[in-house]
Amino acid sequence: GLKWHDGQPVRAADCIASIERWAKRDQFGQKMMEAVASMTADGDKSFTIALKAPFPLLLNALGKLSSNVPFMMPERLAKTDAFQQIPEAIGSGPFKFVKEEWAPGSKAVFLKNTDYVPRKEPPSLAAGGKVAKVDRVEWLYIPDVATAAAALNAGEADWYEQPPADILPVFASNKDVVVNTVDPLGNMGVLRFNHLLPPFDNVKMRQAVLNLVDQRDYMRAVAGDEKYWKACPSIFICGGTPFESTAGADALMNGPNPAKAKQLIQEAGYKGERIVLMSATDQPIVHQQALVTTEALRAAGLNIDLQANDWGTLITRRASKEPIDKGGWNLFHTWTSAPDMLSPALNIPLRANGEKAWFGWPTDPKLEELIDAWFKASDPVMQKKLADQIQEEAYSTVPYVPTGQFVVPTAYRKNLDGIIIAPVAFLWNVDKK
Repeated sequence: GLKWHDGQPVRAADCIASIERWAKRDQFGQKMMEAVASMTADGDKSFTIALKAPFPLLLNALGKLSSNVPFMMPERLAKTDAFQQIPEAIGSGPFKFVKEEWAPGSKAVFLKNTDYVPRKEPPSLAAGGKVAKVDRVEWLYIPDVATAAAALNAGEADWYEQPPADILPVFASNKDVVVNTVDPLGNMGVLRFNHLLPPFDNVKMRQAVLNLVDQRDYMRAVAGDEKYWKACPSIFICGGTPFESTAGADALMNGPNPAKAKQLIQEAGYKGERIVLMSATDQPIVHQQALVTTEALRAAGLNIDLQANDWGTLITRRASKEPIDKGGWNLFHTWTSAPDMLSPALNIPLRANGEKAWFGWPTDPKLEELIDAWFKASDPVMQKKLADQIQEEAYSTVPYVPTGQFVVPTAYRKNLDGIIIAPVAFLWNVDKK
């Protein structure tokens, strides 16, 4: 009896259209569709995916928790151009989005969906029984961290999803606030190059930066207390993950090597050209990384122009392929959740397929061939071997530099119960006493 939030039944045709739309924007989905011969509805209750080639990771693709998530939506919305925003947010889950109360950049409101019937089982990440235990959720965007922290301390807000490390001490004396780690794997910091523009179209310049990175400096700046971070040489995340590896990671593991970096810079023919590093002061994780990079690269003789704006400006500008004197860029920082990096299928900045790649647009045919082979491998031993080879190639051509692994604790009022241990904030199962 599952229904969309507009009251219409959820149909197989809706799911097929949603998967097709998602696959046009997601690299895992694109690889999946290369193996799909057809998707056909068997009535309204089920559909069949027929493959033209083996694809062992089909269920992994459809069940992925990380962006881009294959969210289901009504067929009429899924038919929207995949590169255009959908006109409505209509789902089928335990909470309904209230468009009338939406204040972009300020507040989103969700109401309990009284028509939703949860599964009769405990919640399990994005699966299991999804029971809405509160009638209304207000998701507030408060850009000033001190204001957000004060709201939580005063009981004006119930949950601060990701407070920066330097604000955590303000909760220490409040017995009504709990600081907890609900995402044990956490996140990975990222330093991204623009591979289309000088000087980082030259692999030696990218290798030079790799030899200047000390993950400990980045993590101290981003996460503070050592219990919240670790140096991690694996592009597939550390902490007992399936593809954790040290293959090819000597530069990161041995610490910064300024002498080698300066030699590579000289071999690259760098002559002091201006290098634009974009940052966002309203995202502390981004800006703290940018400050560390600026200091390290300037010390090596690079002419860094740190341009700090807000996050909205950065994510708009990073799509530009123009020269820097026309609004282009050379470097920017971001971070990604651990589930987004756990394998070659999920690690978006790893892909090096040129114009189709993520912002920065690296090109590395060998890396792409190895990733293709990994997708086709069904043997876990072979997958691990290929993942090691992928990492070795990535540290050779440097599509990006991982700057360390960190967790961002969450803070919430003591009267909240049922928060799910997960890398994203799920609203079901959460009760307010």
